[in-house]
Amino acid sequence: MKNGNHKKDITIGAKVEVVQKHHQRTGELTSGVVSKILTKSATHPHGIKVQLDSRIVGRVKKVL
Repeated sequence: MKNGNHKKDITIGAKVEVVQKHHQRTGELTSGVVSKILTKSATHPHGIKVQLDSRIVGRVKKVL
């Protein structure tokens, strides 16, 4: 299992767990399938921002 700090580890269609903006304090994770990668840079210290199939946007914490 990889963390979501490196864009190369995340592909469209990958199953991931993300933290949404309003859950950052609690750290509550939402799982889903990546439909879009929104972060432009190769890495991000808080996780790569993605959009899931369910249209939820969050930062990847785990790649399953």
